[in-house]
Amino acid sequence: MIYADFKVADDIKLKLYKSMLKPRMIEEKMLILLRQGKISKWFSGIGQEAISIGVTTALSSDEYILPMHRNLGVFTAREIPLKRLFAQWQGKASGFTQGRDRSFHFGTQDFKIVGMISHLGPQLGVADGIALAHKLRNEKSVTAVFTGEGATSEGDFHEALNVASVWNLPVLFCVENNGYGLSTPTNEQFKCENIADKGVGYGMESHIIDGNNVLEVYYKVSELVRDMRINPRPALLEFKTFRMRGHEEASGTKYVPQELLDVWAEKDPLENFTQYLISERLLTEASIASYKEGIQVEIDEHLKLALEEASIIPDQSKELSEVYQKFDLVEINLGNSTNNIRLVDAISEGLRQSMQKFDNLVIMGQDVAEYGGVFKITEGFVNEFGKERVRNTPICESAIVSTAMGLSINGMKAVMEMQFADFASSGFNPIVNYLAKSYYRWGEKADVVIRMPCGGGVSAGPFHSQTNEAWFTKTPGLKVVYPAFPYDAKGLLATAIEDPNPVLFFEHKGLYRSLYQDVPVDYYTLPLGKASLLKQGHQITIVTYGAGVHWALETLEKNTDIHADLLDLRSLQPLDTKAIYESVQRTGKLIILQEDSLFGGIASDISAMVMENCFQYLDGPIKRVGSLETPIPFNTQLEEQYLAKSRFEAELKELLAY
Repeated sequence: MIYADFKVADDIKLKLYKSMLKPRMIEEKMLILLRQGKISKWFSGIGQEAISIGVTTALSSDEYILPMHRNLGVFTAREIPLKRLFAQWQGKASGFTQGRDRSFHFGTQDFKIVGMISHLGPQLGVADGIALAHKLRNEKSVTAVFTGEGATSEGDFHEALNVASVWNLPVLFCVENNGYGLSTPTNEQFKCENIADKGVGYGMESHIIDGNNVLEVYYKVSELVRDMRINPRPALLEFKTFRMRGHEEASGTKYVPQELLDVWAEKDPLENFTQYLISERLLTEASIASYKEGIQVEIDEHLKLALEEASIIPDQSKELSEVYQKFDLVEINLGNSTNNIRLVDAISEGLRQSMQKFDNLVIMGQDVAEYGGVFKITEGFVNEFGKERVRNTPICESAIVSTAMGLSINGMKAVMEMQFADFASSGFNPIVNYLAKSYYRWGEKADVVIRMPCGGGVSAGPFHSQTNEAWFTKTPGLKVVYPAFPYDAKGLLATAIEDPNPVLFFEHKGLYRSLYQDVPVDYYTLPLGKASLLKQGHQITIVTYGAGVHWALETLEKNTDIHADLLDLRSLQPLDTKAIYESVQRTGKLIILQEDSLFGGIASDISAMVMENCFQYLDGPIKRVGSLETPIPFNTQLEEQYLAKSRFEAELKELLAY
């Protein structure tokens, strides 16, 4: 292994050595604890330490790193107290996730580390968002994100590299190519000779680095990041390396030819570097023993503290109260001046005023800049706020959701427009697995609003007409808002942007330009989770939201003899169950109307909750009215048949007659 080519100061060489030695010794201890049943799982990085240590040492302590489960050296090189790491791996309360997640699935702002999720790919886009925040603030910082060669087959890899390249983001994409994705060799994963070869397709520079040579890693990364801080751009780094143990300990290494293990054993990064430093008279047997003794004492002391820590006693109220970051809305009073505007204008106005209020707010989406979005909601925004804050994106929903999360991690706010709510399926993973779970797992907010133009009645067919709120109301950690009127839309959007939790904000396309209302001119907020009682009556309760509100209003105007409570939910998560229960207790009957197809929709949950909590007040069965169990058809007549509107009046009268 060649070390002489890389001019590195002696004190740095010793630092690199001690930094590699520490995770190796911790791992050896963890493997013993694993066999003793004191930790549940272990992903070994033995043989790959040089990459984590070289990259982390090359970066400054205030630059973010997004490691994987084989990057223990990142955590130890950032000098995280070992007691907290040990507690994390044992599921203790002083661990970073308080027992809610395992191994390296956590982050810590104190040490500028953002941990992985098992789906791997989204963290690449998160790095884009962190780097974008630095760039917007003109900070000369680089963000490093790790992944393995297996994850380079994921779409998120392509999307994140493409975004970083188009936006010239200072991101180091560090790919640890250890030859196997669990048991699948690289020749069954990709056809190109080197992963670094892919860089040319994104217009970014790429480098192949010997991942077992810590001096090469440190030297080349140091040279690169010094220039990237001055000339922001991404770089793809492929580290050739090998893991000497299984994907995780239970999987073993039987699928690896013994001769290959033997070859890589001779390239052990710690052993070779140790011999080099001895030959350079920077290490002696005595100094090695001294370093090992010091590290062993630290390991033993911190492990003792972690083992002595009491096991977690489950507290249901604590768990439920920490799914969302606490948010106390300070309601802003309305001014006296109003304008009679459409729903689309109210959303645009609320978004514009939020951009004026929060100078750290960034809007992202396809065609949202000069074009103003396909619904023209951001028309003119570029002239007022500039293209840095109103950003056209490539067609890559997953990476942009992840980028929004990265912006939030690095102190920004983000509003992402899904061009159509249907397209959220392409960004589903980071929404439900990253945004929704980050605060519960390690206390990191997701200050992100995703705007969701949705709904039928406009003859747009199966891919542009879904109202898919039930995909997200099922997921703890997300908030879901669905206004039916311009006044509500403006105030609720402002609140959603103020709220540090992730919000899916549904906007019905059929209502955009068909509905007018007097709306306050000034900025104002409305609380989430508070339904609006639009009509009062003693015969029956109608619960609905979105376009369903207007279908119900039309039906009641047509049937003036029906006296109903009409409850517009406005917010589906949080849900105003108190208002629902109070109304049902007064009227004794309940019908729930939703535009979504019936099975598995929010009407089903409301029905179940009312049955469980208000059964004694009911004078008839609960009715649910939804659209047909088919995709949404394009033909106008077929769409009218599909929509719940066509059946609501008859179902309402049938329940009244019960």
